[in-house]
This record gives sequence, structure tokens and C-alpha cells, in this order.
Amino acid sequence: MATEIRKFKKENLAVRVFKDDISAGQGSAKFVANHLNDAIRVKGYANLILATGASQFAFIEAIKTLPIDWSKITVFHLDEYKDLPETHPASFRKYLKERILDEVKPHQVYYINGDAEDIEREIALYEKLLTEATIDVACIGIGENGHIAFNDPGVADFYDPKLVKIVQLDDICRRQQLGEGWFPTLEEVPREAISLTIPAIMRCNVISCMVPDKRKANAVYNTLNAEISTSCPATILRKHPYAVLFLDENSASLLD
Repeated sequence: MATEIRKFKKENLAVRVFKDDISAGQGSAKFVANHLNDAIRVKGYANLILATGASQFAFIEAIKTLPIDWSKITVFHLDEYKDLPETHPASFRKYLKERILDEVKPHQVYYINGDAEDIEREIALYEKLLTEATIDVACIGIGENGHIAFNDPGVADFYDPKLVKIVQLDDICRRQQLGEGWFPTLEEVPREAISLTIPAIMRCNVISCMVPDKRKANAVYNTLNAEISTSCPATILRKHPYAVLFLDENSASLLD
């Protein structure tokens, strides 16, 4: 049972704080499942964006247990390292297949193939898919540098004309990937990725943002209290009409 401690709002952004990451994962999973099921009831199908990374473990484990008709859901994914093969342990395609999608078997899955031979064509095709789809729920996280998807402060653009693009990963982001154990050395962490842009995320109907762990506390504090700017890209979530931030006590530890 998810143990929710408190909830409040900062501008448009709803914030829900849970006892621990398992409870936060259960809370976010129930929230996402409800919106997916609502979309299926209304139009017969739903479109979902899934994030990856260590912050999503509890959410993914929880959502697999809930009653959802995955045969009516099309899944997109948020970002992928450039030039990294799907067989690499850090591949986000590998992560999604092994941790959830091979098990729940959605109607359709669209992956960003970061190692595509013609990467510009891959980006154009993925942009076309996103343009033609209404995303009912986007599941995202926040990086230690305040990024959403791979929109680090140096490349984030709130008015980006693109929905998908190649981005440069900053040092904090690359060290986070190393610290989470995805790569054995910093040198092996890619310097570029393919990412949905901030406008691509903001156009989604509902955003569930799962952010547990003490190392995210500073980013969470800035998301809620800093000026809305690309210095902390996640601050833009305060302007989304229906975004919810799911925290545990550790990630919320710097909040009043």
C-alpha cells in the first residue's frame, strides 16, 4: 500500500510525497494506470511515453501489476544514447524490453534507434510519429542537473522547433550515468544522445514525473523554487496544465 505523507502544488505542478521509493512508485503507477484506462474507455486506445533509468525501477515494477489492457496501448520512449547498440547494458531499448515491454506486450512500440545508420532519417521518422499522435501520458524523471529527458541545461530550449533532436550530454549528466552503474568508466559514457525535446514533452496531456532518491534532492528543490529557466529545465513543469511530481522522503528532504 502506497504511504503518502503530504501533497501540495507549486503553480500548476502537483507534488506528492511518499514514505519511500516503493510507495512513490506505487502512487505514480496507479496515477498512470488510471489515465491510460480513462483514455482507453474514451477512444479505445492510449499512447504512452516511458522513461528509463534507476529512478523508474519502482514505478515499472508497480505498473506491471495493475489492471491495464496493454493490447490497446502504443508505447514511445523518451531518449536513447547515440551510436550505442541495443545489446549494450546501458541501452534504453534493452532496458524497456527486458524490464517491462516484453512482459506486458503492448499493441505497438516505437523505439528511438540511436545507432541507426541514417540518424537524421531516424529522427525525422520519429518526429512524424509524435506529430501524428496525441500522447495521453508521459512518464519522465528529473536528472541531477535538472534535466528532463536528455535536455541538459546547456541544450534545453523551451521553444525548440523540433520534437526530437541530437543533444550533447553535460558532465553532470554523464557522471550520473556512471554513478548509477550503467558504464564502467566515465570515458565510456556517450557524449551524445537522441532526445525528445521539451516541447515534445510539454504537449503530452498528462505528465507523471517520478523522482526518488537523496541525490535528486537538490534538483527537486530547484524544480520547485528556482526561476523557470533552462538553467533547471524541469522548472518548466510548473507551467504544464496537468503534471504530477512523485517524490520520496529522500528526494523531498530539502523542501519546507
